[in-house]
Amino acid sequence: MASHLENLLLPHGRTALCKSVLPALLDCIADIAESLHQSQHVSLAGGTNAFGDGQLNVDISAENLLRAALAECPSVETASSEEDPVERPARDSQAEGGVSATSEKYTVAFDPLDGSSIIAPNWTVGTIIGIWDGGSAIHQRPSEKQIAAILGVYGPRTTAIVALRVPGGEPCCLEIGIGKSGAHEFLRSDMRFADPPFKTRYFAPANLRAAAESEAYMRLITHYVEKKYTLRYSGGLVPDLVHALVKGHGVYISPVTSVSEAKLRRLYELFPVALVVECAGGKAINPVDGEDILTRPLENCDETAGLICGTAEEVGIAKKALLGSHP
Repeated sequence: MASHLENLLLPHGRTALCKSVLPALLDCIADIAESLHQSQHVSLAGGTNAFGDGQLNVDISAENLLRAALAECPSVETASSEEDPVERPARDSQAEGGVSATSEKYTVAFDPLDGSSIIAPNWTVGTIIGIWDGGSAIHQRPSEKQIAAILGVYGPRTTAIVALRVPGGEPCCLEIGIGKSGAHEFLRSDMRFADPPFKTRYFAPANLRAAAESEAYMRLITHYVEKKYTLRYSGGLVPDLVHALVKGHGVYISPVTSVSEAKLRRLYELFPVALVVECAGGKAINPVDGEDILTRPLENCDETAGLICGTAEEVGIAKKALLGSHP
């Protein structure tokens, strides 16, 4: 695995990303998996994050592990998370002398444990990570400055989906099997959505109750049923997206209606997911205006939006159904 990452990143001057940041984050995913395995009792920790969501003990554990991992990466200057949505120095500047040990400078934004509400029934959940060039993700163009994303997947196996789009390099999406103590291996070095025709078509309709509020969403759901799509929806963004990637087809819809507000965080969920989808040959758009998720810069860390993502053809169908516009 190390040699493959070197071939992808070292020619483009990404030594720290290759040798430090990515290995540290993949090792941390292994640590989070182990922490989950040891957390037989999942409970509220007694507090809420900045968005008002109740924090579970496992959320806090994953947050702390990721913060500790990033603090060991000299090239990571800034970090923020859904649990603490403020860009802060990744380490004590006094301890580091205030000087970065590398010419590469990154900021990392992450959702430490996405889907924590489905941990209690022991369903698959994930970690979402975005890696940006420079010391901040705010006011930066996501399509240019977010150069890597990782989805950690905690299920019967622990895996990671890694998307890379560094300037000068070819976009790629990798599937990695996560083992202990750096024992990771490539499962697929070119993970992509398949080309039609598709033997089976999959759909994942988040917030299905919103169909009672939106005639357009109800018609779209009816279309999937009438065309005999296969329903694959777990309630977790990471497992539902990874299912589509593994199967080679799928569409995920998180709608926004006059009653159901947008819930997904642009910085911590949508931007990394969109990079993964695009590097795998798919599309990710906002269901309100059809804009590509990675088009508009971030004004602040707490922005939210809806999501349509998956194979380009299916995103076009959903866009037309919800917006009445041609893809």
